[in-house]
Amino acid sequence: FPFMGDKFDLKKLMGVTMLDAVSRANTFVAEVMSHNPREVVVPVVGGHARVTILPLLSQVKLPCSFTQKEIEYLTDRMENGGIEVVKAKYGAGSATLSMFADACLKGLRGDASIVECTFVATHVTELPFFASKVRLGRCGVDEVYGLGPLNKYERMGLEKAKKELEGVLRKVLALCRSKDS
Repeated sequence: FPFMGDKFDLKKLMGVTMLDAVSRANTFVAEVMSHNPREVVVPVVGGHARVTILPLLSQVKLPCSFTQKEIEYLTDRMENGGIEVVKAKYGAGSATLSMFADACLKGLRGDASIVECTFVATHVTELPFFASKVRLGRCGVDEVYGLGPLNKYERMGLEKAKKELEGVLRKVLALCRSKDS
C-alpha cells in the first residue's frame, strides 16, 4: 500500500478497533476476574472482526492468570462481541465511535500518554496495516508499539489473524486501485 501515503497522512489514518479493547475485552476479562472493568486493560491487536481480533491476555494490565478454558472462552467472546452487540440492538447497528473520537481529540490537543489500540499503517508484522497499541499525539499516531512477548496460544492466534487480514487487505488494495483507474 505504498501509494496510500501519497493520498493520506498515514499518521492520521486509523481504523477503530478500540471498542474491542475498551468496551468488550476489558469488560469480559473483568467479569471473569470479578474486578471493575475500569481497572483492567487488555491489549487487543490484529483487526476488528472475528478471527482477526487477538486479545493479548498474557499482557492484561492488572496481573492475573487464566486457565486454558478461560482463555478460549474470553477469546471467542471477544471475537464475536460485535455480533453480540448487533443482536442486542436487534440488528439496528452496533457501537459508536465516540470513545475513539475522544481519545483522538485528547491526542490532538497534546494530552500526554494517550495510548489506544487502532488499525494503522505499521511494521509490527509483515502486513502493511495491523491493529496495534499506539500513542496518539498532536500529529496523529506518534508511536506504534510492538506486540511484546506472546504465548503459544497468542502466536497461533496471530497467524490466523494475519492470514485473514492479508486477504482483506488484498481486496482493499484492489478496490483502491480500481477507483484510481
